[in-house]
Amino acid sequence: MKSAHDLVAAARNVIREVGIEHAEQAVRDADLVLDVREPDEFAAGHLPGAVLVPRGLLEFKLSGSPELASRDLKIVLYCKTSGRAALAAAALHEMGYLNVQSIAGGFDAWKAAGKPVAQPQPTTFD
Repeated sequence: MKSAHDLVAAARNVIREVGIEHAEQAVRDADLVLDVREPDEFAAGHLPGAVLVPRGLLEFKLSGSPELASRDLKIVLYCKTSGRAALAAAALHEMGYLNVQSIAGGFDAWKAAGKPVAQPQPTTFD
């Protein structure tokens, strides 16, 4: 029986991971930056311009969105440390997307490298 670690390792054999030193350029060049974490993680901080699509909804959201149907889209994915993003990138590869990259080390590596982080502003009723 395979473990989650086994599945992530297998996914990494078929995907492209971009190192943190090249991640900002990959994000700039991307048509779409997907955060595949959970909503509470996204709300605590995310890459500027990223769109939240939790890992459990990814295939359904992309299949149900005509604007995301082009298999030539340049997509960059990330999660907290890169495991979920690797699985998501492998799934997109299986769906026929041609230009998918995952950020090695995920959001934790991005933040540790001092790269920009966006946070939604709290709602106030003044």
